[in-house]
Amino acid sequence: MEEKNNNIVLINEKVNVVKYEIENITNLIYTIRGKQVMLDSDVAMLYHYPTKRINETVRRNIERFPENFCFKLNESEAENLRSQIATSSLEKENYGGRRYLPYVFTEQGIAMLSGLLKNDIAIQVSINIMNAFVEMRKFIATNGSVFKRLTNIEYKILEQNKMLTEHEKKFEKVFDELQKNEKIEFKQSIFFDGQIFDAYSLIIDIIKRAKQKILIIDNYIDDNILKMLSKKNKNVEVVILTTQNSNIRKLDIQKFNKQYPVLKLAYTNKFHDRFIVIDNKELYHIGASLKDLGKKCFAISKIEDNEYIEKIVNYN
Repeated sequence: MEEKNNNIVLINEKVNVVKYEIENITNLIYTIRGKQVMLDSDVAMLYHYPTKRINETVRRNIERFPENFCFKLNESEAENLRSQIATSSLEKENYGGRRYLPYVFTEQGIAMLSGLLKNDIAIQVSINIMNAFVEMRKFIATNGSVFKRLTNIEYKILEQNKMLTEHEKKFEKVFDELQKNEKIEFKQSIFFDGQIFDAYSLIIDIIKRAKQKILIIDNYIDDNILKMLSKKNKNVEVVILTTQNSNIRKLDIQKFNKQYPVLKLAYTNKFHDRFIVIDNKELYHIGASLKDLGKKCFAISKIEDNEYIEKIVNYN
């Protein structure tokens, strides 16, 4: 292990660390001081670095880690966390053997840390962690009201003395409908420099809305879009309109289609801005290329006028 420019540089790039499922990573997210955070030792484990090295990197770049990115637990918080750690589904270092109070990272802090760990492994691990934070945030946002309603529904069904297997599909439909009712309709949002996670999660939410087709228009697309599109619903067709100079290979498209069909690539030079069209019904204007989300200040807006949707779809 060597260090350059206050960053950690991994010597052995061949270590396969991207092996933890999102549901396992969410078990490592705790709520402390009203924030969802991960323990420094868990972050170190996922990145395959010693905890000491992770914290050294934070101290050497302390100006990049304000309190809403990373903070040290007090004794009471550490003691409360000690009892929760026993329930984790992933192996951890011996928390009881630590002689110092641990640090915790918010999702912004982990995004900042991933920028200091400049290697392919750090990028892949960060994507998994970001997805876990997205799932945890959705769970917390809907947990209170959704599960209260589900409890009432389940109680009524049990009173009727019917078999559970007869209602499994009905439970899934009810759960989906409750989530739809609680979801706030997106109109527009502005993202500032460094809000990589928030911008990434919103694009994923937009992609998941598609039931039949996704049209993406971006002149500067690269293979990062394939990672985002892997989250789409099954059998949703994707068409990408870009320029001949875009940094995405046909081989990448072929491999993607073997697992997540169907993706088509077409070329055009008629567009300057970036757009996403969902099912020919929803139109989103993206102020930055999808490969540069969160690097500079930009906006994402939903265009409500159906006339513009039809013009964009039929313009090429």
